[in-house]
Amino acid sequence: MKLSTKARYGVRAMLSLALDYGRGPIPLKEVAEQQEISEKYLEHLMGSLRSAGLVRSVRGTHGGYLLAKSPSQIRLDEVVRVLEGSIAPVECVDDASLCGRVGLCVTRDVWGELKEAMESVLASTTLQDLVERQKEKEQSGGTMYHI
Repeated sequence: MKLSTKARYGVRAMLSLALDYGRGPIPLKEVAEQQEISEKYLEHLMGSLRSAGLVRSVRGTHGGYLLAKSPSQIRLDEVVRVLEGSIAPVECVDDASLCGRVGLCVTRDVWGELKEAMESVLASTTLQDLVERQKEKEQSGGTMYHI
């Protein structure tokens, strides 16, 4: 199972804002350049994140985007849920009425466990955790990575 570019790019954009947290609004062009993502595509993603209350936008000469709360208060599951919706690998995990075999299907059980494991990792990881990981990578000689 793969996350779409919406979730991957959205998390990367949020990481950029988290790395610059406290600096004020960050122009979307700057985020796009840092993350090598189309500015137009980021506009679309930021609209969803803004509607969900995860980012704020500021208009004007010194405008841009900033996190609506501190990086330690934003979990990855929130970001992914806004941009991706459910991360269930199959539809019947979220809606048992879609399958008449629900009571007998052991594979559905495995898909449900997979969803729970992914949600657990995302729920236990904040943007601040990513900021710290990023700084560690940079200190060890790495460069900006792509999620």
